[in-house]
Amino acid sequence: MSTVFNFTFVPWFRSVAPYIHMHRGKTFVVGIAGEAIAAGKLPGIVQDLALIQSMGVRIVLVHGFRPQVNEQLQAKGHAARYSHGMRITDSVALDCAQEAAGQLRYEIEAAFSQGLPNTPMAGSTVRVISGNFLTARPVGIVDGVDFKHTGLVRKVDVAGIMRSLDMGALVLLSPFGFSPTGEAFNLNMEEVATSVASELQADKLIFLTEIPGIRIQHDAPASEDNPIDTELPLAAAEALLTQIAPAHEPTDTGFYLQHCVRACKAGVERSHILPFSTDGALLLEVYVHDGIGTMVIDEKLESLREATADDVGGILQLIEPFEKDGTLVKRDRTEIERDADHYTIIEHDGVIFACAALYPYPEAKTAEMAALTVSPQSQGQGDGEKVMKRIEQ
Repeated sequence: MSTVFNFTFVPWFRSVAPYIHMHRGKTFVVGIAGEAIAAGKLPGIVQDLALIQSMGVRIVLVHGFRPQVNEQLQAKGHAARYSHGMRITDSVALDCAQEAAGQLRYEIEAAFSQGLPNTPMAGSTVRVISGNFLTARPVGIVDGVDFKHTGLVRKVDVAGIMRSLDMGALVLLSPFGFSPTGEAFNLNMEEVATSVASELQADKLIFLTEIPGIRIQHDAPASEDNPIDTELPLAAAEALLTQIAPAHEPTDTGFYLQHCVRACKAGVERSHILPFSTDGALLLEVYVHDGIGTMVIDEKLESLREATADDVGGILQLIEPFEKDGTLVKRDRTEIERDADHYTIIEHDGVIFACAALYPYPEAKTAEMAALTVSPQSQGQGDGEKVMKRIEQ
């Protein structure tokens, strides 16, 4: 094994390990747009979901089928009709939706059942459980438009889904539901995923979509000066929705954002909008510091604060590489535990990315700064300056 590989792999794995630990035992609801499947992205997504599940994450997968239904309608010479961002589901569209849901469920289950050959997850077994976990109700007539067989989620069988997850299975849901009298309703993936995540009180709701996320200036073109906003506070997301036109198409800025806001307000800690066009988008968002898409959260993940005894392990992990290369003086755990109240840290999503210590000398009316450290992942983002300004106060 080459030295170069060791040099790159070891720090990478150390940076990922806290997220593996953090997400173990958590519940993620993942919504995949039908466009992702139509674009041939299913094999890669299945591989990533199997990998995430193997690291202890409980997964509920909801698939969309918008383009698949439209394709069948076109084959029958029947026009697809929409209003208020929802399909108007007549009897022909309902038949197409039932057929598309069955076909996609078959394809997804088959993909998980193949043992994922020629991938890092070759030979892995992922049990997939589907079922009538959703009870639906009709949308009815809205602004004079009869939505016919289009429905909304009335009830989620939380106990049934939790039992399946407890068995170690991946739960697969189609955007289809039935009323208590057995009437079938066409649902949309976004509504199902949001309702299920809210009822389960999932830790994450993740949408794999056609859009890369929400840009800092949502109405300006993509550029280096207008990147994706990786962390959007709930209040800012709500404010943005009031500033933009109502979303009717999946590529509209507010289309997925409105569902992220709804889930966040219902108690889902974090909601994400990711581009399915990027290979490994799920892994990059879940296990990398800054992620790749937009995350909506009720409060900022980053906190600048004084350290406590519980932070000693994180501080040691942060400064150890710099002690080894001689940048910092060696400090043992006992010394840092003793001086923990002298340290200021920047913590992001439970991981410490910067620290510094300040040792006051009241008699001399001065103080000494020590152990100013910024993780290589965060260097160049101003974290060191933030810590220094906090200490100066």
